[in-house]
Amino acid sequence: MTSTQPRSAGSGGASGVTDAPRGRVLLARPRGYCAGVDRAVQTVEHALEHYGAPVYVRKQIVHNLHVVRALEARGAIFVEENDEVPEGSIVVFSAHGVAPEVHAQAAERGLKTIDATCPLVTKVHHEVRRFAEAGYDILLIGHDGHEEVVGTSGEAPERVTLVDGPDDVANVVVRDPAKVVWLSQTTLSVDETMQTVNALRERFPLLQSPPSDDICYATQNRQAAVKTIAPQVELFLVVGSANSSNSVRMVEVAASCGAGAAHLVENAAAIDESWLDGVRTIGLSSGASVPEILVREVVQWLDEHGFGDVQEVSHTEERLTFALPRELRRELQAKPAPSD
Repeated sequence: MTSTQPRSAGSGGASGVTDAPRGRVLLARPRGYCAGVDRAVQTVEHALEHYGAPVYVRKQIVHNLHVVRALEARGAIFVEENDEVPEGSIVVFSAHGVAPEVHAQAAERGLKTIDATCPLVTKVHHEVRRFAEAGYDILLIGHDGHEEVVGTSGEAPERVTLVDGPDDVANVVVRDPAKVVWLSQTTLSVDETMQTVNALRERFPLLQSPPSDDICYATQNRQAAVKTIAPQVELFLVVGSANSSNSVRMVEVAASCGAGAAHLVENAAAIDESWLDGVRTIGLSSGASVPEILVREVVQWLDEHGFGDVQEVSHTEERLTFALPRELRRELQAKPAPSD
């Protein structure tokens, strides 16, 4: 369901910008943090509060530089691999998931691990193990080198073949065309994924599908909201980092669904004022790893440049939440209550 509600009226008046209204902003809902990202960020915050700094984090906890810098300021230390973590220290695994060998390496170094893998990514890991044990070739639709793909493939590397889009389908080789299943990275474009699936099915008519959709609810909801707004705007801005797959896919969806132009911006400072030339309506959303403060800064920037009429366009409500990782919950529950 889509509804449009007035949110604010701009005042303009910033130095060097116009006071005259130029147009409106259609602000997508849902946007920003998904349940998996919120859980991962809270995991690092609670770990810092409970154990004290430093807490090590393997890879970016989520793909957003603002979030990473904020956690660094509180005492988190981000590393690329386990061998950069001092033996016996605490290390948090990112929301994107890791391969079994990463857990084994951590155990060898005596690291105390907290696994902040998104439960929806964990579901795909379980599917890989189950289909591999049943003797299937697994065609994993995703982007080469993405952390989630690396972790998922690592569950059964001898059984997983990466398929990076429809153009990669011709390169796929399987052992038994009667025992093939497709799975996917959780942050892909819904439409492009199905194009890849259809191309795979032309080659492998007995191709099986996962028991439930692998692309996460938040990715689908954000893309659907973008699709609703894109035909109405001359410019669509998506707040997100360049290494955020779901944010990049949102830009692609906006461009393919009718927006005159679509850009990914890290923050308000990344907006090029020339993009506003001839624009009356701007679409705005943010990737699933983006804190709302960055969106508000963009809204303020647009207000100062004449786009103060902000209307929120709601596609669906999101109420899903995930509990903190089990190993951290146990520690927090065992923590003595503060004395009076």
